[in-house]
Amino acid sequence: MRVAVVAESFLPHMNGVTHSLLKVLEHLSSRGDCFEDVLVIAPSSSWLDEKSPATVEGYPVVPLPSFPLKGYPTVRLAAGTVARVRRTLADFAPDVVHIASPFVLGWRAVQAANQLGLTTVSVYQTEIPAYAARYGVPWLENVLWQRVENIHARSTLTLAPSSFALNQLGSRGIPRLRLWRRGVDTARFTPAKRDGQWRRSVAPPGSRIIGYVGRLAAEKQVEDLAGLDAIPGTRLVIVGSGPAKDSLRRKLPGAVFAGFQTGNELARIMASFDVFVHPGESETFCQTIQEAMASGVPVVAVGRGGPLDLVDSSRTGWLYEPGKLDQLHAGVMDLLGDDTKRRAFGRAAYSAVQGRTWPVLCEQLVSYYAEAVDLHSRTHSGRYRAVR
Repeated sequence: MRVAVVAESFLPHMNGVTHSLLKVLEHLSSRGDCFEDVLVIAPSSSWLDEKSPATVEGYPVVPLPSFPLKGYPTVRLAAGTVARVRRTLADFAPDVVHIASPFVLGWRAVQAANQLGLTTVSVYQTEIPAYAARYGVPWLENVLWQRVENIHARSTLTLAPSSFALNQLGSRGIPRLRLWRRGVDTARFTPAKRDGQWRRSVAPPGSRIIGYVGRLAAEKQVEDLAGLDAIPGTRLVIVGSGPAKDSLRRKLPGAVFAGFQTGNELARIMASFDVFVHPGESETFCQTIQEAMASGVPVVAVGRGGPLDLVDSSRTGWLYEPGKLDQLHAGVMDLLGDDTKRRAFGRAAYSAVQGRTWPVLCEQLVSYYAEAVDLHSRTHSGRYRAVR
């Protein structure tokens, strides 16, 4: 099977979309007998393309000229036309086009693939319409949803990462939906990585550490953690970077900002938290919650989106109603104030994610590729059957 992967964002910018794509490419490479031919199409690292990799897992990367998103320069939007994407796809002649978090480049890819009669599997990962209000343009939300609907209605299959996202897309009339969650590296993220030396470097001995990991951007609502940085006997640690970094330093003066971390260093930090918090209401999945749970850390998260599937309230952590920050604080205080409960929640969190490995989830993805190819082959006059 020949697979063309079209990435809305990619290396060197590391985020949830990039991370999941790297895991998919790693898995396809490990199955080289079936997936010898894979091509990645992605925005370049800059207009002159100084940092984009030429290959990943041995597969070639075709970088398209790009420009930075205003106010968020590490996020780059691909330039070019549908015709340019169509030429690249036509030259490669894939059996299936995997379109990751489609919106700008992904919209061109769906159009190009349809013009060529190619099978498409579009992976919904980012609730972009929800960002409109956070960035001061609430009137754009309906326009952005129209783009999402146009992309996924034209895709052979759409994969959604959570039951919330599945129901959300279904309620908007998007057909041919399937559930595809994300895996977690349970070898890297483990309670065994807990590090007393790191804990002492950020907080006095005996302190409890509250941790957040993620982008520092408006849609993550990190400012909702205000007040947690002043709880006696605790330290709030913020891991990540983004355009809101400076404003958050002012709003959370008692917090330690650890910057962007990845790999084993991130795993060490994650396992060293006592409680993990995540306030973002527009998460379609929330990979960092799974990583915290694999690290044996209980979670307090907003009860909307992906966290609804991940956090078993009163067993692996607490969910709070969107906007009810008193509930957020109460959940954190409940776990900080009871060592026995916090450890029990942490053990339950650890157990809950065992088996959710990337190889298992990527094999499911491969089965969706095959299903999409079969579905596409049974189309008539360019119209898909409404299979749900």
